[in-house]
Amino acid sequence: MIKIIVADDQQLICDSLKIVLNTQEDFEVIDTVQNGKEALESIAKNKPDIILMDVRMPVMDGTVCTKYVKEKYPDVKVIILTTFDDDDFIFSALKYGASGYLLKGGSPQDIFQAIRTVYAGGAMINPNITEKVFKLFSKMAQTNYSISVDQTEIQNLSHSEWLIIQQVGFGLSNKEIAAKLFLSEGTVRNYISKILDKLQLRDRTQLAIWAVQSGTTSKDLGSKDED
Repeated sequence: MIKIIVADDQQLICDSLKIVLNTQEDFEVIDTVQNGKEALESIAKNKPDIILMDVRMPVMDGTVCTKYVKEKYPDVKVIILTTFDDDDFIFSALKYGASGYLLKGGSPQDIFQAIRTVYAGGAMINPNITEKVFKLFSKMAQTNYSISVDQTEIQNLSHSEWLIIQQVGFGLSNKEIAAKLFLSEGTVRNYISKILDKLQLRDRTQLAIWAVQSGTTSKDLGSKDED
């Protein structure tokens, strides 16, 4: 059972998401809260697996809450609920370790898939904001938020791994990468897990920022058959 907390300052949205999510046999909404402070209190008490987190909330917004969640409860996954005009919020949430970012108003199936993907250790990006996410990764790469990796391990990356890293840097989801490189989603997921382990990076967001900072997203890597 995947235990979920919904954090949104609009009670109607909390109630609606609770009803929709509880239709799934493997989901249980264990609490709904209306700001980041309440979310942190609920996490300590209820120990969820996933938080669906609105970014614009009073008292403590979703980005600050994400930072505290990942510092204190690193195993708790955060999925950000956003709108198209929330660039600065998405920027911060990604930097602090959010695992997913979905547009408000998306279909229930999108939310179901995001929760299951993130729970399994993946990341979920709404396809409609992929370009925006890539721009945010690029923005983050140009700030002082620098990602360092072991140079020895860089030399051990295969050509296929470089291709995967590049696509992550573009902001693509596992499904999109799989389609583009003619791989299964499971294979992509395994590649990313191994890459993160090799480079000792915390999550997909750090990998994406490093891909931009290292210039990987601007290289011509050829085809996946060159290993």
